Amino acid sequence: MINLTIDQVADVKLRLDKYLYKTIGGYSRTQIQSWIKSGFVLVNDVAVKVSYALELHDLISVQVPEGDNNGPELVAQKMNIEILHEDESIAVINKPAGLVVHPGVGNRDGTLVNGLMYCFNSLSDINGRARPGIVHRLDAGTSGVMVVAKTNQAHVSLADQFQDRQVKKEYAALTWGKWLEREGVIDQAIKRKRQDPTVFAVQDQGKPATTRFQLVKQFRHLAQVNFFPKTGRTHQIRVHAAWLGHPVFGDEKYGGGIVKARGFIPELKRHYGHAIQEFNRHALHAEKLEFRHPVTGNSENFQATLPREFINLIKSIATLDDQNPANHY
Repeated sequence: MINLTIDQVADVKLRLDKYLYKTIGGYSRTQIQSWIKSGFVLVNDVAVKVSYALELHDLISVQVPEGDNNGPELVAQKMNIEILHEDESIAVINKPAGLVVHPGVGNRDGTLVNGLMYCFNSLSDINGRARPGIVHRLDAGTSGVMVVAKTNQAHVSLADQFQDRQVKKEYAALTWGKWLEREGVIDQAIKRKRQDPTVFAVQDQGKPATTRFQLVKQFRHLAQVNFFPKTGRTHQIRVHAAWLGHPVFGDEKYGGGIVKARGFIPELKRHYGHAIQEFNRHALHAEKLEFRHPVTGNSENFQATLPREFINLIKSIATLDDQNPANHY
């Protein structure tokens, strides 16, 4: 059973189905409308219409039908997860690279969710059985700071903040090429590719996506860049960086992998190729996350320092430039 309370003025007058669709992840709007019509959703203990307009302090209870509550039975698994902060309503963690956030096809266990179940006694269940506590995600290859909801109340508050683009995010990345501008904004819509649904691309008919960037350090062939995504589209930073001609280092999916290293003279080709294989992921790290605490309302700012292997990668690139100042493509 999922229990929700309308305590945000911004949610007043929203249609019930629209509110549940944006609050409860993993289900289609058609599914949610079917639940409402079948009596699986009650407002103040009364069955209502799909188009019911929410009022302040409404109490919503959702009983997800057994057939719709898909997902494997999860088991708690001991993992080495760095906890940056924990209180009764939220936890903030530093997700390691290589860890899938929640179970899915090909990943039945060994996910971040399995580790969270081991670390914490309570997690929100708004996103269903397969995603307890998960409010937002990072790609498997991306490391860094994530906030986890321990209660449904916290989950709703955090989800609203992400939905309303009130959460401030900062990512550190190593990208290919020489940046012509030190800072700027990429405002390009993103859409899933029809030929390959696991890949996204800049397309006019896509969903709006905005990313601010700031150059930190320019190397001969690579650059350390900070990204500040305003929206939260899947693969947004990776797609936007590649669209600008600066794919993220090691990003095989968007042109920043081994193929990119083959365009250099043999010495550099060997060095960059080895670095890509040694690092074994795309060079993107969620460094900072700022949001309002769901209970106190205070602004909270958390930071996950760059992993040691990321720091060593940047040092190796800087050392290569120092040793080979005359190398070119």
